[in-house]
Amino acid sequence: MSPNADRRWTDALNEEDLAFLKRFLLASGSLKDLAASYGISYPTVRLRLDRLIEKVKILDSQEFASEFERLLRMLYAEGKLDMATLKTLLAAHQQVLGDRG
Repeated sequence: MSPNADRRWTDALNEEDLAFLKRFLLASGSLKDLAASYGISYPTVRLRLDRLIEKVKILDSQEFASEFERLLRMLYAEGKLDMATLKTLLAAHQQVLGDRG
């Protein structure tokens, strides 16, 4: 069992993610209403929601080789890493893990 097995995915969300999730729920899932409450466009809210969904999938998954891989995938889901950088870092990490084994 992994050390994070008892940890809930909600525990890893930052305050901004939790506030967004709360507003989403209070808007009854209406992205149009959510966009209006934030004063931003529907596509911007949709992108934010898509990133949060990816983040939750990553947090809820137990299928990662290491916490470092999970962290990299979280950064990608948050839009802080592009796909090329993610792949490069994952490949380098896998090589280091392979060299140790």
